[in-house]
This record gives sequence, structure tokens and C-alpha cells, in this order.
Amino acid sequence: MPLTGPVASQGAVHKIVTEIYVEQLNRKTGLLGRPVEHIMLDDQSKPEVTRTLYERLITVDKVDLVLGAFGQAANLSALPVAQRYQRLFITNTLGLPRRDMKTALYEMQFPTQGLPPDPWNTFMSKTLDALASTGNPPKTIAIVTSKFPSLHLISNGAREVAAKRGLNVSLYLEYEFGNRDFGPIAARIKDTNPDFVWVGALGIDGNLLLDAFKKINYAPRGQLYVYPASGPMVQSPDAKFALSMTTFEEHPPFTDKPEAAEFARIFNERAAKAGFPYTKVDQQAAIGYTMWQVLEAAVRGAKSLDEKALAKWLKANRVETIIGTQRFDDPTNFGDDLHKIRQVQDGRWVVVWPKELAAPGAKLVHPSP
Repeated sequence: MPLTGPVASQGAVHKIVTEIYVEQLNRKTGLLGRPVEHIMLDDQSKPEVTRTLYERLITVDKVDLVLGAFGQAANLSALPVAQRYQRLFITNTLGLPRRDMKTALYEMQFPTQGLPPDPWNTFMSKTLDALASTGNPPKTIAIVTSKFPSLHLISNGAREVAAKRGLNVSLYLEYEFGNRDFGPIAARIKDTNPDFVWVGALGIDGNLLLDAFKKINYAPRGQLYVYPASGPMVQSPDAKFALSMTTFEEHPPFTDKPEAAEFARIFNERAAKAGFPYTKVDQQAAIGYTMWQVLEAAVRGAKSLDEKALAKWLKANRVETIIGTQRFDDPTNFGDDLHKIRQVQDGRWVVVWPKELAAPGAKLVHPSP
């Protein structure tokens, strides 16, 4: 996990989730009657370090099972290691298979973050459908994206979808992962003055761009940040009505499941104790929990730690998780699209699309272009 480096804020969330899940697991019967010990190593947000650490876990620590790292780049680095040793590799942030369908198709890699096989089509399509429902759909759009692999691929596909849907893509701009100077990017966006800004952002990138907007006295009329750091963004006054992607937010109907409600209660306590700026369960916490749910279901279903048996069971069965039903029978092992659109409203994130899963009383707010 990235406990230090550019995406450490996300890694900290996953660390707490892992600790909660393992405690709950061991209060029951562990796995196959054995208590579970978890080892978490800091990859410093560096994919080359991730690869080395998985080699260590498998060959030196000789762990029974491994779980995925954080983020597409880290997991693509670790995947060849898992494949070389024929290890089950359940992930929650291996963002997507490449569009040529050759990368990340290791048959024992199981993605559990609720992505379909083609999020480069579905994410922008879903966004534009939601915006159209307000009666004020955008006509021009600026697309800015990190070169972080999954975000880059999703945003590049988003550009194609936007153009096909008749939008004028007034700006398409890429920036290096780890970039911290968003002033020039903000200026380019202001120059084009689009109706809507799509940002392939991860972690605090979104906040840095918001800060840069403020310095040049510019406020986007509509904006979406794909995977921002939830706490820092929701606390920014400049993020009012900002959109993002999620699979879970801490409100009904998601918390109608008793297990989800109990997890949320414990996570709130732990997050507050750790000093998190946002203590609610959201996208990152939920997919962290889901990954463990899928692993536990596979071990209990197959009644084994044999990794080929676990993979066979997952291909043949569906798993109910707090973010929805997981299935792995697609050739890519990616299943149904479980993503929703959330929005910052009244100081918290709430799902606003699709309407049937929106928070009670919430609806999408989109300023007129």
C-alpha cells in the first residue's frame, strides 16, 4: 500500500479497512479455522517498489495469499510477479484492462472495484446522461487528465465519447502523475471557458487544481474529478457541487445492508481517531472492504487455500458485497458496472445518479452553462 508518497491519503484509508476486516474475520473463525495475519508494506507510491515488495512477500515471507496493491500502475507492476508464481491476485484498484485486451488478462486476476470491461466508454456516457437529465446539458467540455494509467485511458476514451455525443472538446490536456503545479493547467482551462470540466484526477490532484482556479479567480460552471481524495475535496468551499465517481456512499440505500452499516460505524470511529478530514465510508473504503469480502467468499466457497481452486470458484459464482453483486465470468474477469455519480452537497458526498440510488432527498445540481 502507498503509505507514503503522492497517494498516501488513499493508502491510509485502505490500511484502516484491512485492519477492521481482519479483526472481524478473526473474531469469527478466521479462514478455514485458522487466524489470519496480514502483512502490509509501504511501496511509497512507486510501482517499481511495488514489484520488489511482492517478490519479497512471495519468496521471502512465503505468505499463503496476496492481495492487490493500490492503483493501476502499482498493480500492473505487481501482476507479472503474481503470474510468474501462479498466485491468485484479487485487486480493488487495477482500474481496467488495456483497450487492446492483452494487458491485465492474467486468468487468476480478479478485479473487485465494480468496473465494467469498458469504463472508457461508460464513465463519460453516464456523466453526460446525468447532466442531460438536469435540462442544461453542456455543449463544450475541457478534459484534463493525469497520465496515471487507468485515469489516462478512461479520460482518453471520455474524449471520444464526448465528441461522438456532439460536444465540442475545447481542450484535452495531459499531465504527469505526481505533478503539483496546476497553475498553467488552470490557466489553459480558463482560456477555453468550457461549460464543463472533466478531470482524470487521483488523490489531491483535484484540490490542487481547485486552488489554482481560485488564484486566477476562475470557477468552473460544472466539474467532475474521477477519483479525488474525498476528505480534502469535500472540505474545500470551491468544490461545491463537484462531481465524482463512486460505488458506495454512507447513506441509504447502501447502508440498508446490516454488514455495510456496521462497517460504516466502526470505520467512522477509526477514521476520526486517525484524524481523517472525512470519516465517512466512500469509494476507497468500500472497495477496500469489498476486496476482502471476495477473498473470504472464495476461501469459504472452495473450502481451500489452493489458488487454482479459488480462481475456479470465483469464475463460477457470484459474490454479494457492500458495493453490489460481483461476477467474474467475462473473459476479462471484469463484471457489471457498479459505479454511480456522487456530488458534494452540504459538506458531504451523496450519490445523485442514477436517481433510484440517490441519497434520500438528493438530486443532481448542475449550474446552467
